Order: sequence, then structure tokens, then C-alpha cells
Amino acid sequence: MKPPSLAPALPDIPIRPVGQMGLRELERIRLILRGGSVIDWRRMYFQTRDEVDAFLRLLQLDLSQSFDEVWARQVLAEAVEYLRKTFNYRVSNVVAQPEEIHDLFLFASGVKGSSRHRRIACVVLKVMHVIQHIEGRDLLFRLAISEAELAEVVTAKVLSVATEMQAKGLPVVEFAHSIKTQDSLITKLLAKKETVAAQVYDRTRFRVVTKRREDLLPVLYYLTQRLFPFHLVVPGQTENTLLPFKQVLAENPHFEQFIPKLQLDRDFEDREGPGKNIYSGNSYRALNFVVDIPVRMDAYLPTPEEDDRQRKGRIVISLVEFQIVDEETARINEMGENSHDAYKRRQKKRVLKRLSQGLVVPKRQT
Repeated sequence: MKPPSLAPALPDIPIRPVGQMGLRELERIRLILRGGSVIDWRRMYFQTRDEVDAFLRLLQLDLSQSFDEVWARQVLAEAVEYLRKTFNYRVSNVVAQPEEIHDLFLFASGVKGSSRHRRIACVVLKVMHVIQHIEGRDLLFRLAISEAELAEVVTAKVLSVATEMQAKGLPVVEFAHSIKTQDSLITKLLAKKETVAAQVYDRTRFRVVTKRREDLLPVLYYLTQRLFPFHLVVPGQTENTLLPFKQVLAENPHFEQFIPKLQLDRDFEDREGPGKNIYSGNSYRALNFVVDIPVRMDAYLPTPEEDDRQRKGRIVISLVEFQIVDEETARINEMGENSHDAYKRRQKKRVLKRLSQGLVVPKRQT
């Protein structure tokens, strides 16, 4: 019999209206809108221990449990060793051996310790983020679980949050999931310049449609509070033609007060250039992004008391794509050149041209 999941319970977090969002929320939302990386950040935005604890639980870590505490300490020790050995980096003992793991996040936010502690804690947390990411991938490789089984586990987790959103009255009119067919995977890989199966991020995909445009940000932020931590967005995999950052600022003037404190200047996205799918219609609008959803694998592992593995991580990460759009935009997206059928026609035309370049083009079937 498989042991039960030891996934930590999350505290009940209220819906945050846009008018109550501050610098913290703006930075987290911006990271997703542009598909950025938290590795480039210079500070965190936690204010209390409870906030940190909720974040760690969202990561599937319950540090009130000794085995999770030991694992977090091990990741911290390896991050510190890496910095000291590779860069001769001076990591103070206050950061290397904090009273609580939670303190690292409060140091990095400038709530505890000095400005020097903030800088060091930020660097350490970045390395810990990478180590935990590697561990999640490695554990998934070693477990006896198929891709289909994992997709079922992840889908159940996502849909449970969808049910919770409905119960809380969030204005979501559609929350649907799909898994790409074999034909779709082949076509997508042939359409990409880099034909590597691991680069198909949207095998498991969820579409979220809100009632109105103004509901987009509260729904997006709620997902980062209940389903996936904001920092697990996959860098460079966001296609955002729906919520450009400057438009978010224009539609929500109270954000202007936070502009001088942002980690990136207001015009950063202009220099990056837009992320747009070349097969989409010119007026197609949506927010598509990919995240690593953390999932505990206790059902596939020995109990903590019987676990004799050298590496005792119990969390894997699973790539999932989200598309978020409002109801009116969704309606427009299905018209004319924006429709899914038109998208597929353009994609197939490119694939056929690529396959047959310099060769005989297959005759059209009658």
C-alpha cells in the first residue's frame, strides 16, 4: 500500500483586488507577464514569517515536519558550499546557518538583518532555487511513474484549485484542461527550429477565461497564491499579447507610485521585444505562460522514517502551460484569421514547406 501524501495544508488566503495590490504583487505579476527569471532579482518582498511559511507550503515544504526541515537545511548547505568553493564567496554564518529557514527570505526582503545580509541571502536563495529545481527533475527521472500518471496527478491538483476558485466566487467562466495528441506534438516539433521533445512545454495545458478584462490580474495572482509559486514561471516561455506591462500601469494608476522601486525600469519590455506566436492571427490576444508546478511524490516513495535514500527530496516539478484570457477577447480570438483552425492551417503549411524543402512536394490527397 502506498503511503499517503504529506503535502502541507495551505492557509486560507483572501482574494486580492487590484486596488489592494502593491509593489510585491506588481513585481510577481510582471515576472509572469514577461516570462522573466527570479535569478535576476535583487530583493524579495516578504514582510512576515507567516508569509514565508505560506510560500514554502506552496512549494510543498512543511518545515514543521523534521524531514522537510532537514531537506531544506541540506539544500541551503549545498548552496553555501557551492558559493564558497566556486567563487570564494563570503557567506556569513548568520545567513549560512539561520535560526529558521524562513529567516533567509526575511533577510532577502530587508525585514531582518543588515543590507549586507539582504544581498547575501538573495544570492544564496538563487542557488537554492536552482538546486531544488535540479533535484525535482532528478527525482522525477528516478521514480516509477509514467508521464500520463504524472499528468493525472497534476490535473487533479489544478482542478481542485479551480473548484476552490469557483467556491470563492472568482469570476472565472471557464477552466478547462487538455493534453496534446501525438499528431499535435509531431506538428509542433516540426514547426519549431529546435526539434527536441523536452521543449514541448504544453503537453498539459489549462485555459482560464475570466468574465471581464479587469478580472485577469486578481485571477492570475490567486493562482500564484494557491497553485504555483510565482518564481517557477519558465523563463522565455511567455507569449503575452493581452496584458503588456505598460498597459497594466495605465489601467491601474495606483501602481505608478511603485515605478521608482521596480527591479527593472518601466521600458524594459520595450527593449526585449514582444513575445508572439508567429502562427497566431495579427489581432489574436492572450496570455500564455509555462510554469513548473511542484508536486509531492510521497505515494511513490518510502515513508520518511523508512527512507534510506542519500538524497531525500520528495518534490518533483511538472511543466504545465496556462492560457488566460477574458470572455470578450476569447470570443474575438475565434473569429476569422484568429481562429484555431486558421492557426493550424498556417502551422501545417510551414511544416509541409520545411519537410519538403528541396524535395518533391507530396500531392494533395483527393
